[in-house]
Amino acid sequence: MTDQRFIIEMGMGNDLYGMDYQKAATRAIEDAMRHSSIPMFEVLDIPHDQMRVAVTIGVQDPAQLDTTALAAHLPRGQATVRAVTGGLNSTHPQTGNTIVIATAAIEAFLPNQAAR
Repeated sequence: MTDQRFIIEMGMGNDLYGMDYQKAATRAIEDAMRHSSIPMFEVLDIPHDQMRVAVTIGVQDPAQLDTTALAAHLPRGQATVRAVTGGLNSTHPQTGNTIVIATAAIEAFLPNQAAR
């Protein structure tokens, strides 16, 4: 593969009361995206569809995630989402309420631009 990674952003999201892994994962992706602004596409006249976006989401129960739905939320590029064991569940010892915490890494790749 000749793609070159040009950005990686990390994010964290949670669901405080519903143990909703999808909600926590969506928030983690949104958090990571808020850390990015990539003006080079306009400056270098690179179409966004040349960008490949690879997202890794860590939660305690990856089977709870709909990765296709998560990928659909990404606004640019050719996106894939992979769910892995990670994140954190934190259970309150008195109430039993569990907070679901998801972590996200968003990587963006472009074909080699050396010829430009």
